[in-house]
Amino acid sequence: MTEPADDDLLPVSVRLGAVVPPEDPEDWTRPLTWVAALGMLAAPIATLAWFLVAQPVQSERAVPATYLVAALLAAGAAATGATQQGVARAATATLGAALFASLVVVILGVVVAGERQVGAASPTLAHALAAAVGGSAGSAAGSVVAGLVARLYPRPIRFLLALVAGTAVAVLVVGTLLPPGSRGA
Repeated sequence: MTEPADDDLLPVSVRLGAVVPPEDPEDWTRPLTWVAALGMLAAPIATLAWFLVAQPVQSERAVPATYLVAALLAAGAAATGATQQGVARAATATLGAALFASLVVVILGVVVAGERQVGAASPTLAHALAAAVGGSAGSAAGSVVAGLVARLYPRPIRFLLALVAGTAVAVLVVGTLLPPGSRGA
């Protein structure tokens, strides 16, 4: 057996001295690319709309929008995971989408908070954090389901199974972090 030359171990772009575009770049004309992108952005878009239209006024109790953002985070992650083929890709895409969306939701909670409080979180940050934690927990459950059914069912069924598991866990976690209440915005 002969050892490969050192040049063979280098990427083509390095050997040519220029950046070579990938052979199959991401194609934004494909519907699954849009499903994955919208899945990652569903919760942040809803959070931004919520905070711009009617910010929460208290941080002690969950409001319907808190549950909605957590459920959208889990649902969007499930949609992103359903676009993938294979067990590992479906599970990791679900988790990756959830982590991205969670980070953006929390950043929106901080940016929209305005005032800085000492000793207590602002209502926007409290609700954003509760929704992000709930949605991430739901997405963790959804990623397990997505991985288990990745090779068994077609995409719509995989999405629905991960959606149901993820949304249920997300709602339970938000209800644990911020007990439901009837007041606030």
